[in-house]
Amino acid sequence: MLNWIWLGLMLVSIAYASLVPGRMAEVGTAVMTGASSAITLVIGLVGAMVFFLGLVRVAFDAGLRDSLGRALAPLARRLFPAVPSDHPAMGAMVMNMSSNMMGLGNAATPFGLKAMSELARLNSLPGVATNAMVLFLAINTSAITIFPPFGTIAVRQAAGSADPWAIWLPTLIATTCSTVVAVTAYFLLGRLAVFRPRAMANPPPVPEAVPQPEIEAQAAEPENSEAQGSSWPRRLVVGGFVLTVAVGLGLEMARLIPELGAAGTFKEIVRGWLLPLLIGGLLLMGVASRVRAYDSMIAGAREGLDVAVRIVPYLVAILVAVAMFRASGALDLVIGALDPYTSALGVPAEVLPMALLRPLSGSGAFGVMSEIITTYGPDSFIGLLTCTLMGSTETTFYVLALYLGAAGIVDGRHALAACLLGDLGGFIGATAACHWFFG
Repeated sequence: MLNWIWLGLMLVSIAYASLVPGRMAEVGTAVMTGASSAITLVIGLVGAMVFFLGLVRVAFDAGLRDSLGRALAPLARRLFPAVPSDHPAMGAMVMNMSSNMMGLGNAATPFGLKAMSELARLNSLPGVATNAMVLFLAINTSAITIFPPFGTIAVRQAAGSADPWAIWLPTLIATTCSTVVAVTAYFLLGRLAVFRPRAMANPPPVPEAVPQPEIEAQAAEPENSEAQGSSWPRRLVVGGFVLTVAVGLGLEMARLIPELGAAGTFKEIVRGWLLPLLIGGLLLMGVASRVRAYDSMIAGAREGLDVAVRIVPYLVAILVAVAMFRASGALDLVIGALDPYTSALGVPAEVLPMALLRPLSGSGAFGVMSEIITTYGPDSFIGLLTCTLMGSTETTFYVLALYLGAAGIVDGRHALAACLLGDLGGFIGATAACHWFFG
């Protein structure tokens, strides 16, 4: 799908520019400027991406994912009553969801594949998605991510945003709306006769089990842990830090409330304190868990550098195509036709390419987001809404193709409908949250 979208952007740009006098030269210039801006963007993005993915690794080694998994286990048992609590599928689903909540998509995928292959072994109708599979996919494609969208924030930083972190809370609201809508759609659509499970005439064979991903034993030492020793120095560090920051926060609130009121103080605290407190909290988790934070940071930073390098070809390809499409005038034509309708709903037509591409391709959507904020500015309403949309949902079609294929599923029943409704819920949630926060 992305192949045809990319080809369409390139060919339509050239074809349309050939009909408009003087536009072909602008399209040619856009090729070079688009490629240059992609590399410039990546250079600015590398530092932030390396640092923040390194911090996530500190939390990972400190056992945050395992803690989230234990917290999610009771909820998972209620959501998936047909799956035995001691079945391998349940453990894999819990670890997948906890990894997604931390924004660790690469870590979540192996657990997701394992979960689907194990759910296939509980399936009495081979080739047809079970209720557990459909619900798991709905949660997966709309997973709530409690950690900030570091990649998007890094792009905003590289684009010169005055407040790169402004999108964190709107994104959390949007992805929560996406998950609520997707899960609700699963329950409502499952009642329709058209989506009831039916045996297939020639069911495919049950696929072989996916090997279990390596899960750190809860009692084991973290990879970058310090030797066992007295715990009082760590408690002193954690307690002293928390006490000092709490006093400072109280003094700051006492100073701001008379000037800004309660609501204004909350926004100011969120704007100025959220990032430092997040960094401090992740580092304290490492201290409390005897993790050598610096070593974990370096290990995670290397992974962040690999991610930044991998996205360069995608960014160049998409940014050049969109720059050509914009320079040809074809994008202005599309926006002009749609703007009267979308503006009435509070949605600038300029963000629609991002909204339409997000379910199809994560890398493609990342490139389109980068091009939009470069054109309109990272702190414009269009830029803020585009960045919020990036973190509101997952790459729906990719996830469905990957996970249904792992389980040998041909009939996905209402999985696609529930996931796309979740995407729509995320879009509406992102729009409402951005209007609330940014006007």
